[in-house]
Amino acid sequence: MQRREFLVGALSAITIGCQKTEAAGAADNSVSGTYAELPGVKMWLTDTGGNGVPLVLLHPHTGTSAVWENQNKDFSRAGYRVIAFDRRGWGKSIANAATGPQPGSIAGDLDALADHLKLDKFHLLGVAAGGFAALDYAAWRPERLRSLVIGASTGQVADKEIADFIARIEIPNIRKLPAAYREVGPSYRGANPEGTKRWIEIDEHARQPEASDQPSRTPNTFAKIATIPTPTLVLAADADLLAPPALMRIWAAHLKNHEWAVVSDAGHAIEWEQPDLFNEKVLEFVNRH
Repeated sequence: MQRREFLVGALSAITIGCQKTEAAGAADNSVSGTYAELPGVKMWLTDTGGNGVPLVLLHPHTGTSAVWENQNKDFSRAGYRVIAFDRRGWGKSIANAATGPQPGSIAGDLDALADHLKLDKFHLLGVAAGGFAALDYAAWRPERLRSLVIGASTGQVADKEIADFIARIEIPNIRKLPAAYREVGPSYRGANPEGTKRWIEIDEHARQPEASDQPSRTPNTFAKIATIPTPTLVLAADADLLAPPALMRIWAAHLKNHEWAVVSDAGHAIEWEQPDLFNEKVLEFVNRH
């Protein structure tokens, strides 16, 4: 009887523990990670570790480091040390005015993180708004980069040609719609209801109340992009409502050293909707650099 009671109690404890773990995961929407105390921010990051070449991932505006679920797995399996972080005011990262000025820049926070982790040269990948910051960083600190990958992004390029293009394609009131309608392609939303639900869940826990957008160190322009010497892969998504291939080709043409590829049947959430194709193209590129 005592043994039976012990087993019942143990099973109950395990069940409760699992329930708590699942609840915690649903609440924070992130993989296992840690904090780094940096100037102006207590930064939440994930790091697969190991001795591989670092590959740093910059998340979009509608997301956190949790959007890289499929990339963490595939890129680390390919031998890379995969590092992702929640930018200041997003996800779990906490802005801290006591340790540095606000709101800072994503590029500045990335550089501080690279110093903190003692990274030498690394690959940098940014999607959507993460692409804005990746271009900003590459123009500022090219000596730290092995390669650069920009996916599904307008680049936040300030030149009039880009602004005019965006004005021509902007769907009236699209910004008032739920983010999934403008950023997740219709094929994915129709075929993957669970994946869409997860994407929405991450977005809903992304930006903290009152969080400020971090500006670029300097505005991204054609002239600025033209100074980037880093080998770059520009990845467009053919069903992207915000940064269609024709728009991305305009600013990509100003890069000194770039390759071009299109991921089929994907919207703005390119890395989430088509992870196999996206990861294949990224790995084929970074493996050469």
